This record gives sequence, structure tokens and C-alpha cells, in this order.
Amino acid sequence: MNKITFPQSFPTIHTERLTLKQATIEDAEDMHIYLSNETVCRYMGIVAHENIEDTKGEIQWYDNIFKEQTGIRWGISLKEDTAIIGSCGFLNLEKQHYRTEIGYELHPDHWRKGIMKEAIAAVLRYGFQEMNLNRIEAIIDPANTSSVQLLEKFDFVREGLLREYDLGQHGFDDVFMYSILKRGFQKN
Repeated sequence: MNKITFPQSFPTIHTERLTLKQATIEDAEDMHIYLSNETVCRYMGIVAHENIEDTKGEIQWYDNIFKEQTGIRWGISLKEDTAIIGSCGFLNLEKQHYRTEIGYELHPDHWRKGIMKEAIAAVLRYGFQEMNLNRIEAIIDPANTSSVQLLEKFDFVREGLLREYDLGQHGFDDVFMYSILKRGFQKN
């Protein structure tokens, strides 16, 4: 079996309408606009950012997981505009088990336009084809019906409810565990 391939330098992905690229400190102001929005952060397991330093910390986390080879998080921008409007990528990479978790968020001005669907498709393709992953998981708040519907369009399978899995703002939260396997993605 081929080993997991982790990129040596940060890859940029181009889709029909998007550029998925490395977020930098210079992107902090753009990212702070949506990461300070309670509606965006409601299901992310984080508190909405109160200041630009919180957002710079998020970008530093993106850098750290890439350097540690435990994840890769792309900033999402429209091809005609360099501003970061969201992010999508992998975290909690388990190389020995060929699996990772996917996470994502998007500025509300761009919801319901197919942008996240396009970004997720590109990231899944990269994970299965370039990194040689076998399984990609998603941990979703059951109330996040938009995210559930989005993942189900990619044939993610709901594997169950993980009771009191995450400590959230108001106590322990239940989450759904979803996954897609390489063989399931390849049939699409």
C-alpha cells in the first residue's frame, strides 16, 4: 500500500471559480470579518473572534498544523478577488490510519452559491488522489442542517451520534460522525 503523501510546500488549488491557497497574516483582516461573526462560528466549536489577534492566532494554527503535518487548511478566495472569504481543509491527520477530518467555514455573503461545495470537492479530490487518504471524517453539530445536507451531497455516510463529544460554549455537545471513503468518492 502506498504511504500517505504530505505536501512539502503548501499547494494552491484552482477550481472553476475559486483559488484555494495558504492564508497569511496579511489575510487576517479579511478573515476577521467572518470569524468574528457569531452566525459563522455557531457550529465551529469556537467563540467568535473578538479582535484581530484572535484571527492571527487562527492563521498561526493553520501554519502549525501544516508544519507538524497534522493538517492543511486552505484559505478560499474567488478567482477575481484575492480576499479570503472562508477556509476548508484537514485536521487531526492520522497517517498510520490513512484518515483525517475535514472542516470548513464561509463568509455569510457567499452562502447558498455553491462555493463551499466547489471547495470541498477540490479538497476531497486532493486528499484522496494526492495525499492517498482512505477515509475523511466530518464531525457535525446535529443542528447544522446546512452542513449535513452539503456533506450528504458528496455521499458522506452518517455513522452515528457521538454523545457529549465536544465541550462547547454551553456545555458538552452531541455531534454526528460522518465519513466518506476513497472507494466511495471514486465512484462519483
